[in-house]
Amino acid sequence: MNATTAPAAAPAAAHGRLEHMPVSMFSIVMGLAGTTIALEKAEHLWAWQVSPSVVMLTLTALVFVAISLAYLAKFVLHRQHVVAEFNHPIRLSFFPAMSIGMLLLAIAFMSHAPGVSLVLWAVGATVQLLFTLAILSNWMHHEKYQVQHSNPAWFIPIVGNILVPIAGVPLGFQEVSWFYFSVGLMMWTPLLAVLFNRFFFHPMIPTKLLPTLFILIAPPAVGFISWVKLHNGVVDDAARIFYYFGLFITLLLLSQFRYFWKLSFALPWWAYSFPMAAMTIATSVMLEKVGGTFFATLFPVLLTVLVLLVSMISVRTVIAMKRGQICVPE
Repeated sequence: MNATTAPAAAPAAAHGRLEHMPVSMFSIVMGLAGTTIALEKAEHLWAWQVSPSVVMLTLTALVFVAISLAYLAKFVLHRQHVVAEFNHPIRLSFFPAMSIGMLLLAIAFMSHAPGVSLVLWAVGATVQLLFTLAILSNWMHHEKYQVQHSNPAWFIPIVGNILVPIAGVPLGFQEVSWFYFSVGLMMWTPLLAVLFNRFFFHPMIPTKLLPTLFILIAPPAVGFISWVKLHNGVVDDAARIFYYFGLFITLLLLSQFRYFWKLSFALPWWAYSFPMAAMTIATSVMLEKVGGTFFATLFPVLLTVLVLLVSMISVRTVIAMKRGQICVPE
């Protein structure tokens, strides 16, 4: 009897894991892609003879395909769970991580395969716009959102728009890039006020979501990079405002290290990765365009922290997957 019943248990477990696969897994792609781009910047600045970014790009592309196929399977086999995620007041914001992953891969492929980069950028930008329209419409016409639902993940639909010019300008889409940047910038500012109101005057976000505080770094850091792209590589006063505000938010969060240190590992830890990658890349641009001892020191420090952080989170994720601690009911 045991021999006949045991094989049926494993497929059931796998079936259940697919059913509960969270859309937030696409944040893994964001972290890996951001690290890839940061490593490529280091190779360019320091004339490395090796290219770890190529290895990271290959890994990131494979992870993106794997997660995309898995989530597509979830959509086909468990569509009601995908719909439930899209109607969830918190998980909804993670859907644009799909399009952001494509946009980041477009940036990473730029120097290796411009044709692939163009396709990824065009699809990613289109999907990003559709998600932005859908999510903003959802926010505007609702009966479920409360102040406790607001969290830094709400920036994800906005950051994706600010990201578009980084590949869009080199690909020749200047005005399209300005459109996306304008949407992202003008929506980021009021959302920032909403979140600080929540932080200052309402209970803190759930402990599990504390790593998402690092998402606050992404809009100014990405905004800086895009602004420089839109202005032909010039670091002007507005660019400095973006960069130094991002640096301040980074320092603010690092000064709260004790709150993050004691957290148990969970998938939201990937929220640390892309914002840190964005700040690292922004610093590499300051080093390249402005120079000076400060940026020459800060960039390798941030890059080292980023690589160690992503390596640690990757290992912890693999271990958690083997233990069946990811893709489980919450």
